[in-house]
Amino acid sequence: MAKKQLLEFTDSGIYCPQGRFYIDPWKPVDDAVITHAHADHAYMGHKHYLAHHLSREVLFYRLGEIQLQTVEYGETVMKNGVAISLYPAGHVIGSAQIRVEYKGEVWVVSGDYKVEDDGISTPFEPVRCHHFISECTFGMPVYTWKPQVQIFDDINNWWRGNLHNGVATVLVGYSLGKAQRILQNLDLFNGTVYTHGVIENTNEALRRNGVILNPTERITADSVKEDVRKGIIIAPPSSAGTPWMRKFQPYSFGYCSGWMAIRGAKRRRAADRGFVLSDHADWNGLVSAIDATGCQSVYLTHGYTATFARYLNGIGFDAHEVHTLYGGEEEASPQPSPKESELENQDERNNIEPANKALSFGEDLGEAFGGLNP
Repeated sequence: MAKKQLLEFTDSGIYCPQGRFYIDPWKPVDDAVITHAHADHAYMGHKHYLAHHLSREVLFYRLGEIQLQTVEYGETVMKNGVAISLYPAGHVIGSAQIRVEYKGEVWVVSGDYKVEDDGISTPFEPVRCHHFISECTFGMPVYTWKPQVQIFDDINNWWRGNLHNGVATVLVGYSLGKAQRILQNLDLFNGTVYTHGVIENTNEALRRNGVILNPTERITADSVKEDVRKGIIIAPPSSAGTPWMRKFQPYSFGYCSGWMAIRGAKRRRAADRGFVLSDHADWNGLVSAIDATGCQSVYLTHGYTATFARYLNGIGFDAHEVHTLYGGEEEASPQPSPKESELENQDERNNIEPANKALSFGEDLGEAFGGLNP
């Protein structure tokens, strides 16, 4: 009889039969270990959650008053004889790789990750294992990132040019991860960073968790348009093209995403500038991270799984594609859904400022909008 795997791929998520827990399950389960707080990895409805302590307040903000246990990196939790420990993934603040060990057999679930130190997330650490379950969102050779210092030089120069031309600067990035990375790496030469309500709610949750972020000012109905236009505005992806954003006209709209590496992506998002800034590993980062684990086998969960699996098998790895529901965050969602657009317009008409409440799945993309005085 074939030996049963320590981790299995089921229709509810990645499951450990011995430990009786799931990792990033997408259907309600009794015991869930969460890699990070993005909506495609942290779902509502589980009875018990385990995550890194820097995800605590963001998970409460997004999911409500869940039963949540948090741990530090490297701390071990035992579940039915299985040792679970979390290690930095470098994806966003609080993101973790999940190391699972039983009777000397070690599996690691990467969640989402990047290998470049972004200056705000705990940097990625490779973890030795027998089996590695990896994302490959950008698992194609065309995706090769420049050092982020070069990207932020471009962003800061673009902002200076907009100020010189009397044009407001609106920079779009995902509300958890990209927005904080932008905030911490901008050259704040011209003063205030203004934030959309969904992003500011996320910032506030992180600050409650002890994360030190640069100062920001939430855009509300009391914000003065001319003051806001002199700073830089950070907004979520689904704000693009909405009445909320049009209040800042004339403006230049920049989009931060790994997809900006592909010709036509900027045009499809109607952006004036596209900045290739991703919170996922590029081709070289994926290859180096997998190699550093020393693993015997690799399981690819989402992204260019077929292409990347062929490449890894060709260079001597035992690589497999698996089906999961990961990959639904901003990097994989170029446009808001009709439902999101409808809600944005309704909130605009009602001048609703987002409350500090648990979010639905769709609100991760920025359904709730604040106002602005003309």
